[in-house]
Amino acid sequence: MTQDFIVVIPARFAAKRLPGKPLIEFGGRPLLQHVYQAAVNSRAAEVVIATDDERIEAAARGFGARAVMTSPSHRTGTDRIAETVSQLQLPGSSIVVNVQGDELGLPPALIDQVAGNLAGNRDASMASLYAPITSAQEMNNPNCVKVVVDARGYALLFSRSAIPWNAPDKGCRHIGIYAYTCDFLKTYTELPVCALEQAERLEQLRALYHGHRIHMERAAAEPGPEINTPEDVETAKNYYRDKITD
Repeated sequence: MTQDFIVVIPARFAAKRLPGKPLIEFGGRPLLQHVYQAAVNSRAAEVVIATDDERIEAAARGFGARAVMTSPSHRTGTDRIAETVSQLQLPGSSIVVNVQGDELGLPPALIDQVAGNLAGNRDASMASLYAPITSAQEMNNPNCVKVVVDARGYALLFSRSAIPWNAPDKGCRHIGIYAYTCDFLKTYTELPVCALEQAERLEQLRALYHGHRIHMERAAAEPGPEINTPEDVETAKNYYRDKITD
């Protein structure tokens, strides 16, 4: 059985590529509410939304979610979650799952899976998931983050570039869901930001650069579409119509 864990959903309004993304509506409900409901349907003991924006806080409270206001100065969602668990005064050994606020159609089983992944691999500082890449277009899309893992499932590298090069049938797409302990979240915030993290704009590279291990598992269910651009919104609306609604 999966160890007890909580879910924290970091959500900000001022995203550069798609401002206001958490409040874009699908089926008359904001994207954030869809993500929240998926987390509630997992085995999480509690689900919390962490934000720095009053509009998102108001929306979250409007659909019954617990919201925590955090500093607007955080570089990453993980930094925001670290402040949240500090406010909640959780024990250091507690497992926290970071479910990003744009995961439309996220199967609750994946939330349980990533928590179980970390619980079963305590030599890892973090755990996450991946799915096979199915096309050259996906492989060459910089908004699709690629990951290469070793023989034991530990991440070797994450990149927005095509890795392994020119081999879409062997590529893996990183699914942006993480599990970590509260102790590691504190450690993470104390790690210096590295040049690789800044170049790729991928927060997990900070952990790898400083020698921390990230254990990966292939997702046990198909994740929903990524939403990073206005074009992605239209694709996601079609997905919602075809896959989620009757």
